[in-house]
Amino acid sequence: MTLLIIIIALALIFDYINGFHDAANSIATVVSTKVLTPFQAVLWAALFNSVAFFIFKDHAVANSISKTVYKDFITLPVIFSGLLAAIFWNLLTWWYGIPSSSSHTLIGGFAGAAIAHALTIKGIGYSWAKIVDSETILKTILFIFLAPIIGIIISMFITLVTIMRNIWYRLLIISCVTFLTIVLFDRFEDNKIHENVQKFYSIDKYSKEIKSIKEELAEKKNDTVLQGKLNLSEEKLAKANEYYAHLNSYLSDFDQLGAAKIAKIAKDSGWLNSVGVSKIKDAARNANDFLVLEAKAPENATIKKEYDIAKNKTEEYKIPLKLYLSGTIGIDSALTAMHAIYPIQAKNLEKVKTKIVQFNIQKSFEGEIDKADNSVIVNGIIGTAILFMLIYLYVEKFKTPTAYIIANMFKKLQLFSSAAFSIGHGGNDAQKVMGIIGAALISSGLIQDFSQLPNWVPVACYLAIGLGTMSGGWKIVKTMGSKITKVTPLEGVAAETAGAFTLFFTGQMGIPVSTTHTITGSIIGVGATKRLSAVRWGVTTNLLWAWILTIPVSGILAALTYYVVTYFMK
Repeated sequence: MTLLIIIIALALIFDYINGFHDAANSIATVVSTKVLTPFQAVLWAALFNSVAFFIFKDHAVANSISKTVYKDFITLPVIFSGLLAAIFWNLLTWWYGIPSSSSHTLIGGFAGAAIAHALTIKGIGYSWAKIVDSETILKTILFIFLAPIIGIIISMFITLVTIMRNIWYRLLIISCVTFLTIVLFDRFEDNKIHENVQKFYSIDKYSKEIKSIKEELAEKKNDTVLQGKLNLSEEKLAKANEYYAHLNSYLSDFDQLGAAKIAKIAKDSGWLNSVGVSKIKDAARNANDFLVLEAKAPENATIKKEYDIAKNKTEEYKIPLKLYLSGTIGIDSALTAMHAIYPIQAKNLEKVKTKIVQFNIQKSFEGEIDKADNSVIVNGIIGTAILFMLIYLYVEKFKTPTAYIIANMFKKLQLFSSAAFSIGHGGNDAQKVMGIIGAALISSGLIQDFSQLPNWVPVACYLAIGLGTMSGGWKIVKTMGSKITKVTPLEGVAAETAGAFTLFFTGQMGIPVSTTHTITGSIIGVGATKRLSAVRWGVTTNLLWAWILTIPVSGILAALTYYVVTYFMK
């Protein structure tokens, strides 16, 4: 428990460092254009870092981070080593004014320590693909290049549209692009709802189990035990798919029905009954320290033996719990029957009882669906488009558009665009630390999966990054705000708006991107719009090298740190 507390503290310290390390991302342009003083800018950014907590319902990025490493190789020393390496690299790059990615530092550190741990216990020839989630890692590496390119394209587009002489064409283009964006985000929402429901029914879990068992059966063709497991998993998957198929049409009508109505339909139709028994069983056995056994099992043979017994026996909890849910027996009878199947520790009795009594499958299902709702983000995009169009109309049709009026307009708009980028920064980067804390809580056995993350974790993470941003990062501000290219208020608005959109876009897909890479690409885009020579490509090349090296260097540092940490923990 002591190491867990230290890890949580270190994670929040990293989040704080991330705040002042990446403060430059959201305030560089607003400071360099002298719209706000540095002090005003960090307060402004910190405020909207924290506002992100109320906007991002589904912590998709955090979930991706927590799954970077497979559960079997997530231990507290691994997370501790990864965090130490990430903090060191972040402070080093901050000291030298290099705008490297805190996100990639964290991912590299986590993966590097896990690989070192796995090779220690499995041998040097063990495949890294069995240690880390290659899909998450490859997506992250891909977006090292894609995030700044997206930022470049969007910032160039915004700049070119803004300087168009014909305002009616300008308004038409903004309207069309806004409509297409709404359609895109609606697609994200629909995909996420279906993904969450599939996860709720454990469709992904059963599919992985079947694949794994089939691989084993390929080597042990006549193993009747494995064949039995395969048949059981296939039966569970077929039933889960059947319920999911029933819900498909209702999920597609989410905007009209809402999460509460869909959950009620599912409950009344009996489509939650079987999954309800499974989930109440998980809640009950987890309250009896089952997850603590699971976390310690890989490294202790005695505990592993007890865990295997508990895993098999507690599956039978479903029998009395099914009777309890149907109202056939009361809570005390259910607890007595469960204790006879596998003992409930005296210290956990009240905790298990509370979990069972408070269990509500309909509310749980409603929450999973509601997480995918991105209406706040979509409404924000619509509001932003309307605001820009109204300002353009006012300045150009109701006032004489002098150079002074135009410059003043974009200075005011920069407050809005920097706020939007700060929200994206908070939502993206605070979630990464949430993912690490979530992984630590899973590893320690306090929660089973990321969906059970306690409410205090996101609150603490958003607060830490907000406080970190208030501390500023002036060396990086100088690089971002003036060394890449000279930025005007118009270009500042274009760069920050492009950066914000990129962060919202990737956040919806659950891809952990770098806010540093995103805003740098956006700044390059506005500079290149004037002329290619306006961008100081020498500075940009140096930044690119820092981006490429961050993940491998952090991984190597974390691996070395892991060996040192485990040596002193012996």
